[in-house]
Amino acid sequence: MKAACTTEAVLALPFTVGSVSRTAAPKGAEGLWHSYVISQGPNTIAGVRAGTQTEVTMQLNLMVERLNERRTGKTRPRSKAR
Repeated sequence: MKAACTTEAVLALPFTVGSVSRTAAPKGAEGLWHSYVISQGPNTIAGVRAGTQTEVTMQLNLMVERLNERRTGKTRPRSKAR
């Protein structure tokens, strides 16, 4: 049961934006790119996104918000298809 306790402890931690830093564009891409790390305790999600630091940070904050809502079981109202 020790693994379950560890999993429960990690799940209690919120996701956070760990870092955002400018990086080279991926091969075949152009423009301004940033690498990022999202953390939840010892777990990390690393990736790259195109855009200014402000744009990427805003996108990541929205992503972290959604991850934390999923973690706590909150749901957003569904949009109606037209």
